[in-house]
Amino acid sequence: MEDCIFCKIVRGEIPAERVLEDDRFLAIKDLHPKAPVHVLVLPKEHLASLDQVGQWRADQSHALLECIVAVADKLGIRESGYRIVSNVGPDAGQEVDHLHVHVLGGERLGGF
Repeated sequence: MEDCIFCKIVRGEIPAERVLEDDRFLAIKDLHPKAPVHVLVLPKEHLASLDQVGQWRADQSHALLECIVAVADKLGIRESGYRIVSNVGPDAGQEVDHLHVHVLGGERLGGF
């Protein structure tokens, strides 16, 4: 998508603090963190939300989960615990129509 902000970040057109990257995913620090550690994991392929993950092969979904664990490990929150969130649609608060998973941790997180 030409005008998708996350696609522009993936392409390097907009700067972002990159945490981890491979051929399929990019993890960046959130500009407005809600926890001491708040990272977004983005697939490089544009999908609007988790609702479209059925278009992927099963190994791509598994790779997304592996990437999330690798991010938690790299940032030192794997042992203490972390939360993952993916908002789907406007009622859930999705602000950017590009699948992304929030990885939060670094402190005891409150309830919903």
